[in-house]
Amino acid sequence: MSAVLAAWLPLAANGDGAKVHLTSQTRIVAAVLAVFFMLLILELIRRDRLQERYSVIWFVAGLGMLAGAAFPGLLELVADLMGVRDTNVALFSLVLLLLLGLALNFSVLMSRQAAQITRLAQERALEGAREQAAGESNGNGSTSGPPEKGDRSQSSSA
Repeated sequence: MSAVLAAWLPLAANGDGAKVHLTSQTRIVAAVLAVFFMLLILELIRRDRLQERYSVIWFVAGLGMLAGAAFPGLLELVADLMGVRDTNVALFSLVLLLLLGLALNFSVLMSRQAAQITRLAQERALEGAREQAAGESNGNGSTSGPPEKGDRSQSSSA
């Protein structure tokens, strides 16, 4: 274990890990992937598969990918601001924070929707109970709702 640490210490000490070396071909591929990602987001919005309010987060992530491809030195600046020596650690930390933020956002949305579903189910149950009580008070014992399958045949023959 100490041999592995001894092999990595000189690399960390001379600061080679802080430089981002991307070839122009890698930068072009990364930019094309970022543009493709943003076009995918727009297509999902167009097909009503993604709501606009959620698409903003993903579109900003695509812009971040595009900025990282166009300006690789930007990641070095972010790493320096974070106080991290290695740009890979800075990138990993940023992605982890983004994913944690998205998970928290979706948890809040799910909690809100679960409460709304519970409220709607309770309101529907109260409406059904009122309809049933109103039908029983009329004396015929039937509800005022739509006819059942068996009731249709009787009503059509009458």
